[in-house]
Amino acid sequence: MKTMPAGLLVLALAAALNAAPALASAPADNASRVPGAIERAEAKDSAGLLADAVAYLQKHGPDKSFNAFNNRKGAFVHGSRYVYVVGTDGIMYANGGVPDALVGVNVSDLRDEAGKPFMHELLDTARSSDTGIVQYRWLNQADNRIEDKTVSFHKVGKYIVCVGYYIPHSAPEEAQALLERAVAQIQKAGAGPAYQSFNDPKGGFIRGDLYVFAIGIDDGKYRASGAVPQLSGTDARELHDAAGKPLVQEMITLAKEKGNGTVDYAWRNPATNAVEAKHSLIQRVGDVLVGVGYYSK
Repeated sequence: MKTMPAGLLVLALAAALNAAPALASAPADNASRVPGAIERAEAKDSAGLLADAVAYLQKHGPDKSFNAFNNRKGAFVHGSRYVYVVGTDGIMYANGGVPDALVGVNVSDLRDEAGKPFMHELLDTARSSDTGIVQYRWLNQADNRIEDKTVSFHKVGKYIVCVGYYIPHSAPEEAQALLERAVAQIQKAGAGPAYQSFNDPKGGFIRGDLYVFAIGIDDGKYRASGAVPQLSGTDARELHDAAGKPLVQEMITLAKEKGNGTVDYAWRNPATNAVEAKHSLIQRVGDVLVGVGYYSK
């Protein structure tokens, strides 16, 4: 068994993660590209992978199972989702993400990017329950970004089998870049084709928790909404946020008076299912306002 001081372990792990080849992102279906379905799709796929791993361990035993889980090209690595196994003794027995760096190491003191001792939480929770969930911030090798990760576990004897998925939180700069692309698309392709691409999950304007919406300045009707395309043609002016703020009316006023800017409000993030602060960047293009919003905790 390898041992390593906690501080050195974190440094070594960070180096290994940054050196590891990026994994291809592989959504299970088109629905996983739509913001409202992100968590449901990811949670479902992760639960399925965890169930498969538990069944495999129960049938084939530790040695064969750990070899299978550690195979980065094997059946237990699905894009950014992979299986890892921690013993109740704190030893990492398998890890499909970075097997060379972690397998055989005591990870009891491992902390996430924010300093949270998430491995202590996992071990403590597993002492009183055979199943559970822990959440922390971790490097997503698919996009090389630190993101929120939700990990479900199932204890099999002395082994804690884990599978997690990432929930995106895009940066303001990414929202601004998508907004600029959307405005350029309208100017290049024309309004109708642009709105179709904004509503299309494969149109290139839905990225993680970001999507484009377009609203008429005079009639307040949606021209497009990447989150819910069915809203197209409906009047958005009566929309209020969780605190009762008439956010669309404020967007329209801002577009008329200044042409662009930011509207802040409270909105349910479909990727986390929590009400969070949202900031919509808007730009006037003719008689419509085009917007992209991002969340902050």
